[in-house]
Amino acid sequence: MALSNIKRVKSSEIELKDRLVSIQRVAKVTKGGRTFSFSAIVVVGDENGIVGYGLGKAKEVTEAITKGIDDAKKNLIKVPIINGTVPHEQHGKFSGGRVLVKPAVHGTGVLAGGAMRAVLESAGIKDVLAKSLGSSNPHNVVKATVDALVKLRDAYTVAQNRGVDLNKVFNG
Repeated sequence: MALSNIKRVKSSEIELKDRLVSIQRVAKVTKGGRTFSFSAIVVVGDENGIVGYGLGKAKEVTEAITKGIDDAKKNLIKVPIINGTVPHEQHGKFSGGRVLVKPAVHGTGVLAGGAMRAVLESAGIKDVLAKSLGSSNPHNVVKATVDALVKLRDAYTVAQNRGVDLNKVFNG
């Protein structure tokens, strides 16, 4: 992951909406029987280019979700969005999860499944073609999608990094 592209955002300055992606009940077997706890993966975003994800674990479902939201607010990133879609095609990878995110014309909508849809809609992307290529595990898919969004660069950033004029990026 290119660390120079990550733009951290302070959560106190913005209004965030949260989405529960997945909740799992896990059991620890002890001498006295099974002890159940819950893990929840949550995505938060302002639907205007800022998104983050978090994992919460607790004995109760509501506590797990609250912990996940708090964790997500600590890991916010800024995503470049141009005309409601992503600037270019990008692959993302985390562990066994691999995703493909492609720009789409206006009116297409978010063509993505489950965990990817939550991340893309929370980021505020209105039109996108997305495909999960590897694992269907929601944890890996969410992290791979965020990886793909972190790698996105808009034309202005590319021009700045290369030290050239914005027109030269497009016209050579």
